[in-house]
Amino acid sequence: VQLMESGGGLVQAGESLRLSCVASGSISRIWPMAWYRQAPGKQRELVASITGSGATDYGDFAQGRFTVSRDNAKNTVFLQMDNLKSDDTAVYYCKAGGRSAESRLSHPIYWGQGAQVTVST
Repeated sequence: VQLMESGGGLVQAGESLRLSCVASGSISRIWPMAWYRQAPGKQRELVASITGSGATDYGDFAQGRFTVSRDNAKNTVFLQMDNLKSDDTAVYYCKAGGRSAESRLSHPIYWGQGAQVTVST
C-alpha cells in the first residue's frame, strides 16, 4: 500500500487549502483513514479521522475549520482546511489502517510521506 499526499503549500492566515491523499495497492474502502500533523519540535497529533462509512472525528483545534471526507471509489481522502492560522504550520501526514471502530478489526497501518503546509501572518 502506498499513500501519496498532495495539495500542501504556502498560504496566508485566513486562507484555505485542500489536501488529498490517494491510496494505491491492497486497501479496502472499509479501512479507517486519518490525517495527522507534526510541527517542528512537537509530537505528531491527530487532525481528523474518517471511518469506512464516513463517520468523522476531529482534534479540538480542527473543529469548525477543517473537514475530512473520502471518495471510496477513488481510494482518496481529503482534508479541507479553512481559516488557516500560523499555528497550523506543520507537515501533514495521511494514515491508512489501524483499528476500525465499526468492525473492531485491526488493519495494517501505512503512512504517506507528508505534505508541508506553511501559513504566514
